[in-house]
Amino acid sequence: MTTTTTPHHQVAQATAQMRAVADALVEASVWSMSAPEAASTLVELTRLEAQVVELKTRVAAHADEVEVGTDVGATSTSNWYAHQTRETRSAAYRTVRRGYDLGTYDRVRTSLARGDLRPEQADVIIRSIKALPAGLDPELLIKAEEHLVTAAGEHDAKRLTILGRRLLEVIAPDLADQHESDLLEREETKATQACRLTMSDDGHGKVHGRFTLPALQAAELKKMLLALAAPKHLAATHGPGVERRPGPERMGRAFCELIERISAKDLPQVGGRDATIVVTIDHDTLLGRLEKAGVLDTGERISPAAARRLACTAKIIPVVLGDDSQVLDVGRARRFFTKAQLTALSLRDGGCVAEGCDWPPWMCHAHHWTRWTDGGPSDLHNAGLLCPRHHARAHDPTYEMAKQPNGKVTFTRRQ
Repeated sequence: MTTTTTPHHQVAQATAQMRAVADALVEASVWSMSAPEAASTLVELTRLEAQVVELKTRVAAHADEVEVGTDVGATSTSNWYAHQTRETRSAAYRTVRRGYDLGTYDRVRTSLARGDLRPEQADVIIRSIKALPAGLDPELLIKAEEHLVTAAGEHDAKRLTILGRRLLEVIAPDLADQHESDLLEREETKATQACRLTMSDDGHGKVHGRFTLPALQAAELKKMLLALAAPKHLAATHGPGVERRPGPERMGRAFCELIERISAKDLPQVGGRDATIVVTIDHDTLLGRLEKAGVLDTGERISPAAARRLACTAKIIPVVLGDDSQVLDVGRARRFFTKAQLTALSLRDGGCVAEGCDWPPWMCHAHHWTRWTDGGPSDLHNAGLLCPRHHARAHDPTYEMAKQPNGKVTFTRRQ
């Protein structure tokens, strides 16, 4: 609870008066305002809002200096303020911090207090000046502040951010190139470390994802997608239609097309195999005489129509299955398994055959159960997929490997 007292300070009295005026307007109707008056009032309210923000942050910084809240056991003024106003702690902290910043950058504070700046513009200006190299002449910092405050009369916070990045070119051109180079290198290093890609299958035929990319690779990706989503490209591939700016749906379709256009020849091999999707489909389904789902080597299922569409552009490798759906083959003509055999192993084993391992087939190695050096053939019946860890364990004499009836293998340490 806050204690209500009679205001004596000029700022406290003015605040009470503004609150009283605002209270009187709670039920005021605005329907009778003319358009010009509504326009001018909206602009003036925005200026008033900026003035109130400046006054609030100035008082918040002073409250922190006199340690408001310590008498009731608050750990900080910003925490006390958050509790009293139901602001979040981060928002309350930003209010106090902004008050201190405005105390340092007087030109920004004065412009905000007059309603000439928006709060977000003030924040951008302060951040831009703080980002300048250390050790600059104070006169240059004053010049930078004046430059951005003047620019704020014509540009919003987003544009000011761009201008702020080029601030050194205005106040100290001889230092700008080296500073920009250092800044970009730091940003690119951080961006590379922040690279992320997550994908999750919703179980209904869709995969959702999020990514974080460095600006360079993001720009390249955007250029590719815009080329595939361009009206002329769509008209050439799908027929003429309404030409409009690419939206999320068209960009999503362009992303799908980009993925399908990437050739496996341009990608590194994984486990001795090309990074290709393998689709298992019946011959009758391929010819359209039967409608049966195609099965990907990653476990997903696709419609017969999608499988047939892929077959129109993909290389088809016939795989002969026996009565029990086992893949047939091969001999001792060569030591290493062929790509066709690796594909067959992927279809048969579905991944690492070590008990409890979930590594996918395209990340596994083909292992001879009876070693080649011991006369074992490179046939499918003498082979199984093992992930790198279990493959190393299979050749480790300190472990004993045992094949189980279900086709899996287990490892136990030798005594």
